[in-house]
Amino acid sequence: MNQANMTPEKELRCLEKLVGLNMLEKMLCSFSKSTGLKAILVDTRGNTLVSTDHEIKDCSFCRKIRSDSSGMRKCQRSYAQACTEAAKYGEPYIFRCHAGLIMWSAPIVLNEYVFSIICGQVLMWEPEDYFLEEIEEMVKGLNVDVSAVKWAAAQLEVMSSDKVQAASDLLFIVANQIMKSGMIVLEQRRNITAQQARLAEEIQARKRSEIAMRTIESRAFSINSLDKEHELKSLVRNGKKRAAHQVLENLLVDIIEINSEQIDTVKTRVVELVVIISRAAVDGGADLSVILQQNSLFYLELLKISKTEEICLWARGMLETFMNQDINKNQKNIIAIQKAAEYIQRNFRNKLTIEDISQVVYLSPCYVSRIFKQSLGCTLMEYLTHVRIEEAKTMLKDPKYNVMQVAEESGFEDPAYFTRVFKKSEGITPSRFKQYAL
Repeated sequence: MNQANMTPEKELRCLEKLVGLNMLEKMLCSFSKSTGLKAILVDTRGNTLVSTDHEIKDCSFCRKIRSDSSGMRKCQRSYAQACTEAAKYGEPYIFRCHAGLIMWSAPIVLNEYVFSIICGQVLMWEPEDYFLEEIEEMVKGLNVDVSAVKWAAAQLEVMSSDKVQAASDLLFIVANQIMKSGMIVLEQRRNITAQQARLAEEIQARKRSEIAMRTIESRAFSINSLDKEHELKSLVRNGKKRAAHQVLENLLVDIIEINSEQIDTVKTRVVELVVIISRAAVDGGADLSVILQQNSLFYLELLKISKTEEICLWARGMLETFMNQDINKNQKNIIAIQKAAEYIQRNFRNKLTIEDISQVVYLSPCYVSRIFKQSLGCTLMEYLTHVRIEEAKTMLKDPKYNVMQVAEESGFEDPAYFTRVFKKSEGITPSRFKQYAL
């Protein structure tokens, strides 16, 4: 039966057969508990099929909008469009709903059926007067208290773009797992005893140490964990296996020590580590498609584990698999050169330095300069100048730009310097080039 002709009830029955609603609800609830964000599953018409209302309610702003039937229909249309767009591109789709909130959609495609997990109800900026005025325009025609809606808008959570991107990436991982129909055999457990002993020894050693006040310790713990995660990412990216395993051990001890009785929370934190490690592996030169496929298998394994010591053993195997990817130095250099070139092409209008470019590819300025020169036959600054000159030539052919405007728009701060560089490259001045081009 065509999905467009199915009722929401029939779609739910199909999901039950293809995925299993218990697993689906559990995954959505785990995501909501760990992120504090409401997640729902919708179809291509925007109908809500599965919701985490019993874990997290809609924000006050959304409840007020949806109290009106017309507002509810607009929400449904926003969800339908987000579901379609996410499925079209096969990746997370971050969008602004009809009422102005930031949300994101992760696609789920099961045979001929298309669904999407919707999450969000946040802002990416502090609400200012113009936004509140915009709210008034958006709710025009709805039977709602405009003042109350504005007040609710001012209370909305504000998330940075990095956090929104991280949450959408995590949601995408959850969506990918739902699309997998087979189950993978769990890792053999012959090393569990040794692993458990090592973790127990580390935990006991920490318990014997003198600790500060609980609130201070908690803050210090959070900062320390972030530092360790950054260190782990760097070690994986640079292929330092032994050191990466040690940092992972420390992080696992941290997680278990705080959440020893909350297995779902432990799993969620470990999923975050999977995201960090897999991204670092890709940055280090691993094949993205292979990494995404491996992520899917790992998550299916993790769902079946019920003990913390098994999770720790599983995590070690996961790190080992990622770091055993066949990555050679030349491949890493090619990827770094490509990223550097793409960064220059996107930002040539800005004032760029070799240090700026080297930070993007996680290499030292000297090293990235050397491999760029060896590979392309020109320096980073020569390539930057070439990109700017090509842009200038394009603009000079347009009669609406004069030479000074072209210099500024193509990244040259000094028109006189622009003229010298252009003549050296093209053999004629920009003014003469413009005369010939028009």
